[in-house]
Amino acid sequence: MKLVFAGTPEVAVPSLDALIASGRHEVAAVVTRPDAPAGRGRHLVASPVAQRAEEAGIEVLKPAKPRDEDFLARLREIAPDCCAVVAYGALLPKVALDMPRHGWVNLHFSLLPAWRGAAPVQHAILAGDEMTGAATFQIEEGLDTGPVYGVITEHVRPTDTSGDLLTRLAFAGSGLLAATMDGIEDGTLKAVPQPAEGVSLAPKITVEDAHVDWNAPALRVDRVVRGCTPAPGAWTVFRRERLKLIQAALLPDRTDLAPGELSAGKNNVHVGTGSHAVELLWVQPQGKKPMRAADWARGVRIAPGERVGGTDVG
Repeated sequence: MKLVFAGTPEVAVPSLDALIASGRHEVAAVVTRPDAPAGRGRHLVASPVAQRAEEAGIEVLKPAKPRDEDFLARLREIAPDCCAVVAYGALLPKVALDMPRHGWVNLHFSLLPAWRGAAPVQHAILAGDEMTGAATFQIEEGLDTGPVYGVITEHVRPTDTSGDLLTRLAFAGSGLLAATMDGIEDGTLKAVPQPAEGVSLAPKITVEDAHVDWNAPALRVDRVVRGCTPAPGAWTVFRRERLKLIQAALLPDRTDLAPGELSAGKNNVHVGTGSHAVELLWVQPQGKKPMRAADWARGVRIAPGERVGGTDVG
């Protein structure tokens, strides 16, 4: 088939690579979000998908909005048989959805109908799911509601961050997407409507969602840290400044600390929660680079009974 691939971040690159490498289909063009400011200088930088497509000599389309007439006209000229989508980041208008004879097929990082929306992997970790996966489905005008072509499953490991899990799903899902394109082409694959039961929503995680509540049980604190790493980053407040929490571990045997109370040893930092304590392993103070929590604690000289928490940021 002649394909158009729509995607933007690094997590979409393995799928583009898989379609290029398959040799069975022609990736005629790539659709991605416009160049965006990045780095300290805030210079405009092309998306990871755009960079990969340019390396491969594939035409790159960067519409400000997918309903732009110039983009729609070019899509008509290309006349793709099918469009594959992975984390593109913009809603597609019906006029675009109707163009390819096999429609637009999305690789979504959950077992639909669970976790429809922008942040399925983060929500799976926040909810404590032990199993997740990825699904390919036909895009409709609804939010991730279309019929499903195929799924793969993936165990959520106890120490997984959303970044860890998303990386594994991106590579495993790339094979699923390529196989879905093959099955659509040869007519062996039919999309099956999603069940009405088991629907859950996964809206974008906000900075406030990533604010750790030390009165919550330790298990919840651990999930927030893992689910919000690397983005937007779990955080708390220490001495009226934000402290980013990058990695923590459960300490089920320590129950003597009040919620938010700090206890710093020579090589460790413990914090009380609503149940048992957690150990901070890696943190990032405001305006500084990530560091081991024990090194941070030595630098700030934590006083007995001092706490993290609250919302009072200077």
